[in-house]
Formats: sequence, C-alpha cells, structure tokens
Amino acid sequence: MRAWLRHHRQSLAGTAWRLTRTPGATALNVVAIAVALALPLGAWVLLANAQRLGGHTAGYPQLSVFLAPEASRADAARVEAALRQAPAARRVRFVSKDEALAALKRSEAMNEIAAALGANPLPDAFVVDLKPGDPAAVERLATELGALPKVALVQLDAAWVKRLDAALRLGAAMVAILASLLGVGMVAVTFNTIRLQILTQREEIELARLIGATAAYVRRPFVYQGALIGLASGLVALGLVAGSLRILNVEVGRLAASYGADFRLQLPPIGDLAAMLAFAAALGWAGAYLSVSRHLSRFAPH
Repeated sequence: MRAWLRHHRQSLAGTAWRLTRTPGATALNVVAIAVALALPLGAWVLLANAQRLGGHTAGYPQLSVFLAPEASRADAARVEAALRQAPAARRVRFVSKDEALAALKRSEAMNEIAAALGANPLPDAFVVDLKPGDPAAVERLATELGALPKVALVQLDAAWVKRLDAALRLGAAMVAILASLLGVGMVAVTFNTIRLQILTQREEIELARLIGATAAYVRRPFVYQGALIGLASGLVALGLVAGSLRILNVEVGRLAASYGADFRLQLPPIGDLAAMLAFAAALGWAGAYLSVSRHLSRFAPH
C-alpha cells in the first residue's frame, strides 16, 4: 500500500515537472482547451444570471385573487392561509377595497372617475408574487383558489410564466448540447496530446513492460498529465469568463441604472465552480486513459 501511494506521489510530481519543462507546448494545449471550455462555461454563467434577473426584477409573474363583494374577514383569512401555504407563492399582499379605491383616486387618469363613484365598487383582493420556473404548480394553485368559497375571480399571468420557463429550458438545453460537443473535443485534444507523449517515450515504456511493469503502472503518469492539463484549462477558462464578466458589467451596470435597478453579472457559487473544475480534470483524465489504453496494446505485454 505504501509503495502504491509512493508511486502515485512520484507520478504526480514527475508529471508536473515534465509539464514545466515544455512551457510553450503546455501553454498552447491549455489555452486551446480553455477557450473551448470557456464557451459553455460563459453560456452557463449567462443563463444563471438570466434566471437570477427573472427573480429580482419587477417582472415577477403575478396572480390576483378577487373576493366576492359579500366576502367576510373569515373568508379572506381562509384564502390568505391557502396562499401562504402554497409552495409556488413567493409573496402575498392583501389589498382592501378601500386601499384599492384610494390608489385609484391618486391616479391622474382615473381620479375624476373615482371621485364620481357613489359607493366603492372594488372588491378586496390578494396580489401574489409567484416563484418562476414551475408553470404547472402555478396553474394548479389558480384552480384550487378558484374553488374556494367567496372567490369571485382568479387572474393569472400564465402566458408570462410559460414563456419564461420555456426560454430558460431552451437555454439550458443549448448549454448542455454545447458543453457535450466541446467536452468531446477536449477529450480528443487530450487524446492526441498524450499520444504524442507516448510516442516520445516508446522505448522507455517497452522496457518497463519487459521487466514486469503493469499496464496501470505505465498508465498512471499519463492520466495524471491529462488530469492536470484539464484542471489547468478549467482554471484558465474560469479566468477568461471572470474577466469577460468584469468588462460586461460596465455596460450592464449602466443599463440597469437607466431602469432604476442595481444588477451585476455574477459567477456561480464556489461549489458549482469547483464541480466545473473537477469535470474539466475528469475529461482530461478520460482522454489520457483512452489514449494510453489504445497504445499499450502495441507494446510488449508482461
């Protein structure tokens, strides 16, 4: 066990040292892979920020529940309890008929009409901000509320919810396809890089196999090389995306300020970024593993 661990440490250290011996070739490989990784990473970051923007702007999907004129306080309390227990409801606000009439009178376009009204014709109502992303849950909530006693009308911005959900799903599918295609490309680049490295060490590998080295022993330094290249490429891609966001945020900040908002593009949480780096390292490992396995069959077996 100690010998196995020692060889892992030696393989990792030796691989890192060999990469530093050829900085030019290593840098070119890393940059080429990093640019490929930066494309799906940047698209993923933009999609995540679009989802965040959908949750921070005033464009929340809303549901309005209008009570019947004869509804009592108990009826209103029953509806409010149902709304506060609904998972799709983000925020619930009660608007009394008197509050609605006062708001109507403050409106320059409607104040004369409101002043001419003899009695208040407006009903008590609830205005509900909805959580984006689950149109089916929103429609179920609207149906359940419409069946409650003393509920006269449930008005739902269903089209807005469906369009937002469809757009986000389309974006997620496009990011997944792009990531898959470029992931295959990264594996192919790593495969070819390791193949060239194997050819330069052909005699050394053949000798090691003749004196009893196992396939795993021979393969280990190369898969470490692939993983290190993948990890370094992921870090460079992350730097490219972070730099791009810094540049874009100058204009994004100006655009948001023109709408009276404060919004900036942000990177995903650190856990998601760590998972991305691990995925990049795994792709490099896979490309190296396939390359070594492909070429080991040509060398003298143990």
